[in-house]
Amino acid sequence: MYTTTTTINIPKVLKQILIALKEEGIKPLLVGGCVRDSLLEIPCKDYDVELFGIDTLVEVESILKRFGNVKQVGKSFGVLTLKINSYDFDFALARLEKKIASGHKGFEVINDKNLQYDKASLRRDFTINSIAYDFFEKKFLDPNNGIKDLEKKVLRHIKDDTFIEDPLRVYRAIQFCARFSLTLDEKTIQLCRDMVQRDDLKELPKERVYEEFKKLFLKSSKPSIGLKLLDTLGILKHFPELEALKGCIQDKEYHPEGDVWVHTLMTVDELARILKESEIEDEYRKLYLFYAILCHDLGKPFCTQTTDKGRVTSHKHETLGIEPTIKFLSRLTNEKKFIDLITPLVKHHLAPFQLYLAESSLKAVKRLSLKVNIEDLCFICLADCLGRDIKDKEKCPKATSWLLEKAKELNIENKALKPLVQGRDLIALGLTPSKEFKKILDYAMDLQIEEDLDKELILSKIKELV
Repeated sequence: MYTTTTTINIPKVLKQILIALKEEGIKPLLVGGCVRDSLLEIPCKDYDVELFGIDTLVEVESILKRFGNVKQVGKSFGVLTLKINSYDFDFALARLEKKIASGHKGFEVINDKNLQYDKASLRRDFTINSIAYDFFEKKFLDPNNGIKDLEKKVLRHIKDDTFIEDPLRVYRAIQFCARFSLTLDEKTIQLCRDMVQRDDLKELPKERVYEEFKKLFLKSSKPSIGLKLLDTLGILKHFPELEALKGCIQDKEYHPEGDVWVHTLMTVDELARILKESEIEDEYRKLYLFYAILCHDLGKPFCTQTTDKGRVTSHKHETLGIEPTIKFLSRLTNEKKFIDLITPLVKHHLAPFQLYLAESSLKAVKRLSLKVNIEDLCFICLADCLGRDIKDKEKCPKATSWLLEKAKELNIENKALKPLVQGRDLIALGLTPSKEFKKILDYAMDLQIEEDLDKELILSKIKELV
């Protein structure tokens, strides 16, 4: 049941906490993701500690307060959290869980200070997440052979009847396989499929599903692994906008790789590579970019046609993709701001090539900046172009580099062109705010862009107009 091996690296302050807990007769074990990630040599900032030999958190809280501000979360489970510098520590009593109602809160928690870890580990989802580490004895506790599964790169559930108690575990399987390049065990696949077919996933709040997609996109070098599992496990029926991409044909000259679904999977992986090379750290930004590339061709099923000459076209698919993009994203989030960042990227994802091929002027670049973040758009366009099996991929960065260079000349690569004339200027002219303000401001912007007039000349023309 136990595997003896070398120590794992943990923060100095956590070592001090573990020693303080032991001095009070508490047995702390490192559990879950921090142990798994240490074995995979992945840097870790979040540590979970399971406490044995104690059945109340009162004494634990007094010990932890010596090290920082302690908070209690999840009243039903009893978890104490402690944040120190860039580290997050969670401390929980050893427990068993019994499903008594639907939903992720529908569990009866049974604390037992005499519980052995092999029994406590059975409430966990996958073997690779059930490995514990005893800091004082310098050994791993691996009752479910999680280390062996990690070595074999297999994701396997622990126990049938406990696994199906939380349908979110199906989505967790998807993101774990993508993050760690794992193969899902055949028995686990069947169990997940059964849960999907029973519509167990319908009870999940969208917020929980959103968080699993977030991990899939932000922590995977190849998110396509997880997206393929959505299909394999039958989950695409819950996302009809994505399911419609399967079998949606494309012109072989531009998309020899296959249908729109295959192309979309390739573009998501390309974006993961591009963003890694760009060294962007803003997770919120990276996430909306991933959703933009995932949704960029959702309009194709509505307009794809085959001509008399056998060519496949999808005219206006970028505009037609707005409605299905909003429908899809609304299944995952209620955040309008987030959705509003994504839809312009979908609508204008062809613009970099269109402007480049037309050798457009700076006027067109200025107008584009009023509609979409140009640098973001270049990321999406580049991933779209590279995410296919064409031979002349060297053309892909030409359009985006050209557009980005033009935008940087104007200092508008990450922001809209600033209007010289604003509402307060119209008020200063003696005008009263009204519906006409927008028309006047649009006219002012036209003069600024098309005729390159300065503020005073624009205001003088407005005076003539009104």
